[in-house]
Amino acid sequence: MGLTSQSDRQKHSPRNSGIFMNVRSHPEIYDSIGGGYNKFRIPDIRLAKLIRNALGNIRTVCNVGAGTGAYEPPDLVVTPVEPSERMIAQRPDADCVVRATAEKLPFADGQFDAAMAILTIHHWVDPVRGLQEMQRVSRRQVILTFDPELIDLLWLVRDYLPEIADFEKSRATPMATIVAALGECTATPVLIPWDCTDGFQAAYWRRPDRYLDPQVRQAISSLSKLPENTVSAAIGKLAADIQSGVWATRYADLLVREQLDLGYRLVVANKS
Repeated sequence: MGLTSQSDRQKHSPRNSGIFMNVRSHPEIYDSIGGGYNKFRIPDIRLAKLIRNALGNIRTVCNVGAGTGAYEPPDLVVTPVEPSERMIAQRPDADCVVRATAEKLPFADGQFDAAMAILTIHHWVDPVRGLQEMQRVSRRQVILTFDPELIDLLWLVRDYLPEIADFEKSRATPMATIVAALGECTATPVLIPWDCTDGFQAAYWRRPDRYLDPQVRQAISSLSKLPENTVSAAIGKLAADIQSGVWATRYADLLVREQLDLGYRLVVANKS
């Protein structure tokens, strides 16, 4: 598969088509947590393969909530959409990014073969509206998200920071809502490898010491948004359990697992 050149990406950017918007919803979320994304949120090649396969035989894709550009297939013509300047600044192709929100995509109906949204819809102001916009501008939609009802499958949430469950259930979109918004679609479990390079919330399920790093936590929105004293107390307990060997004993079964279902789902829909 050939690589898409920078010039090809520029030809498909709204700046070159006369559309360049600066619509904002909640870019301050990523403005506050996004500084370490290029260091700690490195796309995992196994997840990238799942996403690329789900996109199928297409040429153009709109990446909604594009952030730093993770999981944008290099063989496709990608139009990134992102409202956070801090995230955009970490991209080598910042000039090609559309400053817009999911809820108001500045594109024509059916303009793209596909639209993708990777670990982003829980930050949208109106997820249903955003999903409807993805369907309006594309014929296929690929969304990587998580089921908030399964959030406590992760031991960090269940046994150390149950506050995460309340937080995620208050902001994340239930799978039933996503399915209802998209209509006919598939939702496939995404197994998270033990050495996942993309440091999202559940990525370190077999590497508990990673959660002790404040920079790692800063790149995880739930940990960065909870009260600092709440997180500090839980992380202190976790550190003690790691040092004493309690964690390794309690979760010994995880240490022999290569991958785990922690509630992440790859949703694929095709507009009829």
